[in-house]
Amino acid sequence: MKTFAASLLLVSSLLTTAVSAQTITFPVGSTTISATPLATGLDIPWELVWGPDDFIWMTERGGRISRVNPTTGQVLPLLNVPDVAPTGESGLLGMVLHPDFATTSPYLYIVYNYNDNGLKEKVVRYTYNAATTSLSAPLVLLGNIISTTTHSGSRLLILPDRTLLMTTGDAQLRSDSQNPASLNGKILRMNLDGSIPSDNPTSGSRVYTLGHRNAQGLVRLPSGRIYSSEHGENSDDELNLIESGRNYGWPNVPGKCDQTDETAFCAANNVRQPLFIWTPTLAVAGLTYYDSPAIPEWRGSLLMATLKASRLVQLPLNAAGDAISTITPSEFLINRYGRLRALCVSPAGRVYVATSNGSGNDQIVTLENRGFVLSTKSEARNAALGLWPNPARQTVAVRLPTAPTSATSATIHDALGRVVRTAKFAPQQAELNLSLAGLRAGVYVVQVRNATEQYARRLIIE
Repeated sequence: MKTFAASLLLVSSLLTTAVSAQTITFPVGSTTISATPLATGLDIPWELVWGPDDFIWMTERGGRISRVNPTTGQVLPLLNVPDVAPTGESGLLGMVLHPDFATTSPYLYIVYNYNDNGLKEKVVRYTYNAATTSLSAPLVLLGNIISTTTHSGSRLLILPDRTLLMTTGDAQLRSDSQNPASLNGKILRMNLDGSIPSDNPTSGSRVYTLGHRNAQGLVRLPSGRIYSSEHGENSDDELNLIESGRNYGWPNVPGKCDQTDETAFCAANNVRQPLFIWTPTLAVAGLTYYDSPAIPEWRGSLLMATLKASRLVQLPLNAAGDAISTITPSEFLINRYGRLRALCVSPAGRVYVATSNGSGNDQIVTLENRGFVLSTKSEARNAALGLWPNPARQTVAVRLPTAPTSATSATIHDALGRVVRTAKFAPQQAELNLSLAGLRAGVYVVQVRNATEQYARRLIIE
């Protein structure tokens, strides 16, 4: 008999206090969270990404890519991908922006299903033109992946070494998850031009991990640890810690290695057991990491959207990040908005949750602590300085809240306070691209100053 996961602790009480016709509130410990619909009339949003332009970038399963104003909720369509095949659970799925999107590499990567003598799946790169707010020049990085109307995955994640991870479902071909020659039931790793990295676990193969059923959540923490959320069949939804070259068991081992035949298979096949399992299943989906002081009770936790269970789940991690902490996972928004698919977090600590109910009835909901304010004027001013990406690796874009009218310098200081990089903003130049070449991994401070203003923000270089 499968080991059942510990039952989840319900911490959501009845959502009672209404502060407007649409806003509801609920407690997270001693913090009061307001939940407000931001954008409505959507049709199965599949991915939400916080962009360097401080807009939410969104895919919808029917094929539309849009930017969403996080203040007004205005949806600004960019492209309807022409060959998307939205049948059943297939269609336009995951999306990710290049880490240097705002500076040198305005590339957007999407994964979707299409028809070519049957249903297939592919990864395509588009180029964004900020002047015309348009996407063009599609480049197929990987295609012809066997697909079906269910179990297609698929999330995308770019690592600091500029390689791309992609989750694929088993496409109902269960045994293919254990077949290293198949791309189904895997997490794949490729270079950003689609080629195979030389340091993949198996030479000449894009397979990074195998033995997956249908992973629909994928996130990397600043620590470097990677987590996925994966659909089980009739039991054992999983939260997995992803490690290169490991086997995650499906279909031979649903959930943990807790039966005699499973134990033997796990030992012989380098199986990595899940950190946590859910039985009954929740239909786990989008996954993100929360580390903002805005909602202190969620700091250091994964947040996970669920479809069948129609709730948001908080998963506190232990200090090492290799297990769920002794705090029981907590649930919020239970049956409030229906099926929940995707998540993203803003630099201000707001959480944006997309529903997945279909028929044009979907929405993005903003979760925020309206009582949170930065403790000092200097902290509020510093928060207005944009750094992207952060953590960074090769370059970092430094963005001022307004274009300077006088000489403005930008400096990077190491942990000892020494200036290790310097540059200047030209008059009326609001954004500056700083090279990080030659700087070791670690914690730095970016300082920007002119005759009237001074900003400072922490920068992590990987």
